[in-house]
Amino acid sequence: MDFTLKKYKLLIEALVTNGYHFQTFKDFLENQHEGKTIILRHDVDLKPGNSLSTAVTEHELGIEASYYFRAVPESWDEDIIKKTAALGHEIGYHYESLTTANGDIDKAYADFVGNLSKLNSLLNPSNHCQTICMHGSPRSPYDSKDIWKKYSYKELNIIGEPYFDMDFSKTFYLTDTGRRWDGYNVSVRDKIPVYQDEWTRKGLVFHKTDDIIKAANAGDLPDVVMITTHPQRWTDDGLLWMKEFFFQNIKNVVKFFYC
Repeated sequence: MDFTLKKYKLLIEALVTNGYHFQTFKDFLENQHEGKTIILRHDVDLKPGNSLSTAVTEHELGIEASYYFRAVPESWDEDIIKKTAALGHEIGYHYESLTTANGDIDKAYADFVGNLSKLNSLLNPSNHCQTICMHGSPRSPYDSKDIWKKYSYKELNIIGEPYFDMDFSKTFYLTDTGRRWDGYNVSVRDKIPVYQDEWTRKGLVFHKTDDIIKAANAGDLPDVVMITTHPQRWTDDGLLWMKEFFFQNIKNVVKFFYC
């Protein structure tokens, strides 16, 4: 079955076997690895316990990743945030402040600053949040990236936001949005439309995790890849797996018509 922790481990092992070096987003921005690189990112939208399981699996495999937590009860678990950081992973803020503030940019910025401060209070000064990532909020009319049309996150000691600070002309993007790896057609905001047609022409379209593993083993993946997962989708619990499968398929239909 796809989207299990067992399958996720096989994916990571295949990438390691085929010479990929793993970096957090922060590490990549500060000291880009020369050669085959995976920038590994996780958006903790729901079920933070799943994220901790993923973080433990990665720690056992000797790799580090970036974990972005939302400032909502469904994601914000202070104990899990601390445990994830203690495993050596990067902690970032998965912001949706413009949605929270109903489109008011000034209120959104104040909300962002307040939540960033709360997140940093859980972390050691040496690993304070330095990268952020917008939460898509597909049911909202607001795009929280619009905060930065007026304000600057760089003034808050934030060094990067993937949608602004990644050069996707040189970095291939893979995300499990829609519980599939080719879900850009049912994604409202988690996609890179400027480059998607080019990647499609090159055959860089994958549906299942096994498709990515096969491409890695065949040497058909680009040298630099940002991978984003949503850990609530990855579980070895059969009942939870079926529940996620069922509800995500319904959401995909809704998002398809919304897009």
